[in-house]
Amino acid sequence: MKQMMKIGGLGLLVLLVLLGGQALADTKKPLLMEGKQALYQRVLAIPDARLHDQPGDEQGTAVTPFSAFYVYERKPVQGNEWLLVGVDKHGSLSGWLAAKDSISWNQGLTVVFRDPSGHDRVLMLRDKASLEALARQPGSETYRKLYEQAVQGELPADSPVVAIQPAGHIDIRKDFYLVPILDFKDTWLGTEQARMLKIASVPLASRKAAPAADGAKREYTAGLVFVIDASLSMDEYIQRTREAVMKIYDQLGDARQLGRVNFGLVAFRDNAKAAPGLDYTARTYVTLEQGRDPGVFLEKVDQLSAAKVSSKDFREDAYAGLQQAIEGMGWQGHDARYIVLITDAGAREGDDPLSTTGLGTVALRQLAQDNGIAIFVLHLKTPSENADHARAEAQYRELSDFPGIGSLYYGVPTGNVEEFGTVLDSLAGQISAQVAQGLEAQPQPARPEAKENTRLTELQLKVEKLGYALRMQYLQQFQGQPPRVFNAWMLDHDMSQPQRQTVDVRVLLTRDQLSDMHDILRQVLRTAEDGLLSPQNFINELKSLAATISRNPEELGRTTATTAGEGNSLVDMGFIGDYIEGLPYTGEVMSLSLDDWQSWPAAQQIEFLRRLEEKVTYYQALHDNTDLWISLDNGPVSGDSVFPLSLDMLP
Repeated sequence: MKQMMKIGGLGLLVLLVLLGGQALADTKKPLLMEGKQALYQRVLAIPDARLHDQPGDEQGTAVTPFSAFYVYERKPVQGNEWLLVGVDKHGSLSGWLAAKDSISWNQGLTVVFRDPSGHDRVLMLRDKASLEALARQPGSETYRKLYEQAVQGELPADSPVVAIQPAGHIDIRKDFYLVPILDFKDTWLGTEQARMLKIASVPLASRKAAPAADGAKREYTAGLVFVIDASLSMDEYIQRTREAVMKIYDQLGDARQLGRVNFGLVAFRDNAKAAPGLDYTARTYVTLEQGRDPGVFLEKVDQLSAAKVSSKDFREDAYAGLQQAIEGMGWQGHDARYIVLITDAGAREGDDPLSTTGLGTVALRQLAQDNGIAIFVLHLKTPSENADHARAEAQYRELSDFPGIGSLYYGVPTGNVEEFGTVLDSLAGQISAQVAQGLEAQPQPARPEAKENTRLTELQLKVEKLGYALRMQYLQQFQGQPPRVFNAWMLDHDMSQPQRQTVDVRVLLTRDQLSDMHDILRQVLRTAEDGLLSPQNFINELKSLAATISRNPEELGRTTATTAGEGNSLVDMGFIGDYIEGLPYTGEVMSLSLDDWQSWPAAQQIEFLRRLEEKVTYYQALHDNTDLWISLDNGPVSGDSVFPLSLDMLP
């Protein structure tokens, strides 16, 4: 009997194991992408989509716009396709979604339309063949005719063009839209390499109503923040800045425009821990809110004076002042946003041991542009800093480079106070004048008449172009929204000016995903620095991370050996090809090989690592800047809020 009991118990155990195995076998798996072994089909729910208990049901539950789902089953019902979807790839089913209420999301890349001023608006065509025909003859009479018809809204029913980019620039930070890339093909546009992109275009929601018929409009306003070097010997420049602002306040008061241009001021020195007598590294003296009142501004500025002791060396922590101005000023409500950096010293880069921010030039510029801020640099080339002028100029030219405008840099020879004052008066005066013109559509600015100071003339032209672009963005903010199209084809370059790119490529990440990426990349870098990763494994880790972000950010943390366990990276699992093949845009890591790495001199390897470290710091700054994150359900900013991250800022 005991033996029979043992046999029975063993049989029961085997039966349970078999049943358990059958249950596991019955667990649903998502559908694979065509030709892939590790990538599953995914979709995004468009605005107003609903989940249903059964395909074809009329009732349903509202879905947060752009929620990502895995596709488990496709089923035709009464001529319409329905999708059985789940939130993960482990069988957690959510319900049925009408295919028409979704868009394919087999990669994480999307495009953002650039401001169309200065180039043709993007045409969207119904099929690839039509776009290929136009691309073979860029700027042809056929293209011009189609373009003019689209601009005039007079497209015939049989036109290959189905939509056109809106006339005004649409700020994705204010009016979120998604243009996922569904397919692509490389092509040539004249002598320029370009890409044909199959896209969908979906705005988040209807845009704001147009201004009232009586012409009442919200006033156009500008924020202008001075970030000024307050180290030893800067007193006369601080005083001259004060005088420039006083002049502008007087002009605004005479024109009854006070409150339309608000001034702020941040002072910086160097790392105060390295030279305690400096008192502070960066300090906000006037916020933009305080700067609405001339009396408050001037009272606060009177409290600012240059340091009484020298810094550690000839560089200052200028980027600490800039970061404080970008993140702590309260820019909301300002249509035009400017920072004017005034310094006679080079800035400490993120890898400098005395840097308090860890941010380098590229990351800081990106952070400013994420916030819609243009940075001007007035570089005082005083004799005492002569040895560092060339390096500092290159650094500041890169920092102040603004898309479509160029570098907003001005070097003041010998630090001449009179020339500095002239340039500062011109800059602040132009910006104030542009604000007064904000409600009127001005013609494209003409080139200023040549003056004796040609460098100032060039800067004035750039200020005019920048101000014009910002005013047009303001005036056109109610003129249309991205068209709602599916499966259209477009070019990423201008057909009339093939050298000009018309879109930027972004990766849509949630705040939690950005946090994961920050943690993973930092861990990979630390592991490599500790000598625990061979050069080949280090490169593989970076490839796994970059590919996962581009393809499926939800899988972050599961596709690198460092974070998920030894031998568990995409490369080790043999899936890196699945993830990389078919991506229209890839970063430098994707094509990096061990041979490349080993052929680099030590300086090039160090610079590569420095850029990665800089990106880690940028991720943290971006994560903490809650004003930039978009809540798709209109709730408070959370881990599910999204941001379209520039492709250039990926690892």
